[in-house]
Amino acid sequence: MARHPRITFIGAGSTVFMKNIVGDVLQRPSLSNATIALMDINPQRLEESAIVVNKLIATLGVKAKAETYSDQKKALAGADFVVVAFQIGGYEPCTVTDFEVPKKYGLRQTIADTLGVGGIMRGLRTVPHLWKICEDMLAVCPEAIMLQYVNPMAINTWAISEKYPSIKQVGLCHSVQGTAMELAHDLDIPYEEIRYRSAGINHMAFYLKFEHRLADGTYRNLYPDLVRAYREGRAPKPGWNPRCPNKVRYEMLTRLGYFVTESSEHFAEYTPYFIKEGRPDLIEKFGIPLDEYPKRCIEQIERWKGQAEAYRSADRIEVEQSKEYASSIMNSVWTGEPSVIYGNVRNNGCITSLPDNCATEVPCLVDASGIQPTFIGELPPQLTALIRTNINVQELTVQALMTENREHIYHAAMMDPHTAAELDLDQIWSLVDELLAAHGDWLPAWARGSAKVRAA
Repeated sequence: MARHPRITFIGAGSTVFMKNIVGDVLQRPSLSNATIALMDINPQRLEESAIVVNKLIATLGVKAKAETYSDQKKALAGADFVVVAFQIGGYEPCTVTDFEVPKKYGLRQTIADTLGVGGIMRGLRTVPHLWKICEDMLAVCPEAIMLQYVNPMAINTWAISEKYPSIKQVGLCHSVQGTAMELAHDLDIPYEEIRYRSAGINHMAFYLKFEHRLADGTYRNLYPDLVRAYREGRAPKPGWNPRCPNKVRYEMLTRLGYFVTESSEHFAEYTPYFIKEGRPDLIEKFGIPLDEYPKRCIEQIERWKGQAEAYRSADRIEVEQSKEYASSIMNSVWTGEPSVIYGNVRNNGCITSLPDNCATEVPCLVDASGIQPTFIGELPPQLTALIRTNINVQELTVQALMTENREHIYHAAMMDPHTAAELDLDQIWSLVDELLAAHGDWLPAWARGSAKVRAA
């Protein structure tokens, strides 16, 4: 009898995200008989997620089955695919701490989940839990592929490949395809007619090509059109969030010659140019949404209360295809039908101008042999230089985790472009001390408390 795939969700209480992935999976014939193993430490969220999955199965009329677990290792046993989506420390207390403590020093952030002091702290909280999943996978499903959707993506992917190189993993984000859709919309071109190639690191990859397929089968470079639309005020068009106009990335396009794949609100805090104490004119000009992530968290928490109730009472849950890569990867591995996705993987020479051991985001071929990154070569020098400023922070955070050397936490903050542009060395040391103390038990034991790194 043919074996059916076993798909385990760690952090299955992220119900809306889990619903999107499971909805995609169950609509693929090769995966529609899958066993969906849901694991979460929050029993209420786990129960809500199980209700959603069972209603999806019923709505689609497929033979999949759902199982729930509070024990991670049991959930992972025999898995073919492991989808990871959790947030250590949640909105409260950890996200609040990541924003409020830096604010006392005049250091403002927008999202704080990838880079900067917020991203460093999130990495320190998150990586030990990802490593625990890797340990359990090696014990009970060593051949499974980990599809990792957790931020800070680059730090996480790098840290996993450093400590558990045999784990098959890919970090997944929807920024590449999501931004391509936004730009097509800005230019009034159907997304299906766009061809692009992107490479870099997570949240700082760039479209090396962005083209329109013409009726005669030839392709036209769209970069001149994007610059013209920005200069003439026709782009960016209003997006899903009125607080976040997309001006930062368009401005950077005019300076670098390439468009970056992650949002303007993110990009504003990865660089030293846009958020500056005493420069409200910049915030105004580029529409930079300070404290954006906490606002989203509050809105999501509020929205979920109504959503959970609606799912509980609904007879059917309608499913639309999402733009996530997970089901495409599973289908290609399971059936051998090839697909191309953008994945975060160990660089291993894919981008020759970046370090071999860093985590890069590149096009990957997926088939029965798994996820195979493609060769890019050198990036344009201005892109390499900007990306390296972010890699410095990621590398030092990973070094701190690997060596349990607390000094590298301070070094990572020191190298952060936005932090370094705003604070002096004493302020950076003091801020890191305060953040480590405030996070307390959410951090690994070696990282807690305060440290005097400077020689007496």
